[in-house]
Amino acid sequence: MKLLERSSGVLLHITSLPGGTLGRDAYRFVDWLAEAGQSWWQVLPISPPDRFHSPYKAASAFAGWRGLLAAPRARVRASELTELREREAYWIEDWATLGPGRRSELYADQVRFEREWRALRAYAAERGVRVLGDIAIYVAPGSVDHRAHAELFNDALLAGAPPDDYSALGQLWGNPVYHWPALRASGYAWWVARLRRNLELFDAVRLDHFRGFVSYWGVPAGAPDARFGRWHRGPGEALFEAFTGALGPALPLVAEDLGAITPAVEALRDRLALPGMLVLQFGFGGARAEASSPHAPANHARERFVYIGTHDHDTAAGWYQNATEATRQRVALACAAAGIDEAEPWWRLVRLCLSSRAAVSIVQAQDVLGLGSRARMNNPGKQGGNWRWRLEPGALDGALAARLRDATLVAGRV
Repeated sequence: MKLLERSSGVLLHITSLPGGTLGRDAYRFVDWLAEAGQSWWQVLPISPPDRFHSPYKAASAFAGWRGLLAAPRARVRASELTELREREAYWIEDWATLGPGRRSELYADQVRFEREWRALRAYAAERGVRVLGDIAIYVAPGSVDHRAHAELFNDALLAGAPPDDYSALGQLWGNPVYHWPALRASGYAWWVARLRRNLELFDAVRLDHFRGFVSYWGVPAGAPDARFGRWHRGPGEALFEAFTGALGPALPLVAEDLGAITPAVEALRDRLALPGMLVLQFGFGGARAEASSPHAPANHARERFVYIGTHDHDTAAGWYQNATEATRQRVALACAAAGIDEAEPWWRLVRLCLSSRAAVSIVQAQDVLGLGSRARMNNPGKQGGNWRWRLEPGALDGALAARLRDATLVAGRV
């Protein structure tokens, strides 16, 4: 199955499963996806999160998180350990030396993770479900990568985003930015190894904050907020030439091209022939905005992944509840144009997302369930209370699978 074959899937991070691990609930969810006619399971980064549970500030850009293990004390064979150390030599010694814990257990946890992850992937593949992973553009300050490869980072600047309509102060993420000249001198070896690792683990990978590869917002260390930052040039096409030179052409990558997107960002995405992302919630900003917005349903390009909202946005039900009457009317007009007639507003948005011209449609599990804003996964700029939502056991039942499968069939995605 090609990356841009017309299909659909569901976004649900592993920590949001009832058990929060790679155990039986993960297998049940794969069964539910197959029953619902879905071809993709999208997850967030699977590396060890920070103390606020954010997978985008991981202790390692390569290691799997022990907290996802269903059998954290399972026996490890010496042959498994030897095979892992040989295959993952680029990063595993740094993890064992600098990671949080005893050296032997850090090795063993990665063997267990590989074992459980590969078994789940094989189970999903047998049922026609592919896994879409996510590479956070930055690493956490003080992470294993930051300490082991200090020369590759510029600690004088911190990553963030400039002020916009959603945040007058901008966003100060606090991650160290890359020292791109040093990375270039190495042939981008660290990034190539990182992408190779992710392509071993996933069927396709979403590149978080794609615009940062063109230019990134760097804030001087010690600044009180992101208003003090400015744009700095990223590596551009040279990084992706290193990827294809080492890993082959036509890599299964998705560009997260959201935010302050410029013609230069769009040009790089198109030169690389990468699918970008569309968010329905961005497409109903008024008649003038809809006329030009790529997110407006009438303007959707085929070479895209389309979402109602991502893990960084409100749920469909929460967004609709907080929308103005004018916005709701614009949603109604778009649904009427697509021949959609559903009682619940969140299902109207699910059907609208599925009906899109975009090749791949992804909806959050919360939106299939019609959950409100309290089920939101992440609220950028808010430090606490994120990444905690968890699915109730049995919530995704056979009736919902049948309903989603029917909508998917109507949209020509099965």
